[in-house]
Amino acid sequence: MIQNIGIVGSGQMGAGIAHVAALADRNVVLLDVNEAVLNKALEAIERNIQRQVSRGKLEDGAAERALKRITMTTDYSDFNVADLVIEAATENEGIKRKIFETLVPNLSKEALIASNTSSISITRLASTTDRPGKFIGMHFFNPVPIMQLVELIRGIATDDATFTEIKNLSLELGKIVAEAQDYPGFIVNRILVPMLNEAVYALYEGVGTVESIDNGLRLGANHPMGPLQLIDFIGLDTCLSVMQVLQEGLGDPKYRPCPLLIKYVEAGWLGKKTGRGFYDYSNDEPVPTR
Repeated sequence: MIQNIGIVGSGQMGAGIAHVAALADRNVVLLDVNEAVLNKALEAIERNIQRQVSRGKLEDGAAERALKRITMTTDYSDFNVADLVIEAATENEGIKRKIFETLVPNLSKEALIASNTSSISITRLASTTDRPGKFIGMHFFNPVPIMQLVELIRGIATDDATFTEIKNLSLELGKIVAEAQDYPGFIVNRILVPMLNEAVYALYEGVGTVESIDNGLRLGANHPMGPLQLIDFIGLDTCLSVMQVLQEGLGDPKYRPCPLLIKYVEAGWLGKKTGRGFYDYSNDEPVPTR
């Protein structure tokens, strides 16, 4: 049984994974580059857990026990007792490779490794470690405490025991599992992100305004969130990275990122996390920026 879980990266995804793992009675060690980043993550976890308590979805005692199971660190050696380490860093293959190179010497020989990548080849990432058979893709969705799905992606070398153990853990975390093959974008982003990119093209070509495009998909296709609003929520940089992985990995021109998406990322307009993307979030009500 996987009892001790390490997580690399304390952003929205890493903090969310820590949240659900601690509530599932796992001991969690959450690592990031400095204490200020970690303190911010812990505040977010506490706030989200207390929100569950206030809504009657969680008892005070369970919340307190969960928070006590989370330890913060900046030292990879604190993963020496981990049964599993989940990498939840930014969607950049070079950064992920460096993390695995630093991580591996600090693990026991039995420890499993998972990547929360949303599109990058699991086989290729696994090759940077000393244990491709114990490496797997474990793609959670944001916000992790709310979204029910986790995609599990086997690399070409992932062994059956690893897959079974991670699948069992996912179910114990309260998730529904979608098994995906190791192709660019896996299942969800292979379908979703090109649709979002097409929405940006519709804006770029003047087919509609931000408001009309989002209203069109919300009201015409019954989507809970408009595509441009969803890109802001995911992060424009993340969507661009996925499109680039799809374009490079599949070689099909239909996966070409929209030039407007590239320009927004170059401007640092990455969506809600930076306060500006296809909407401006500086006031109470988001206002379209185009």
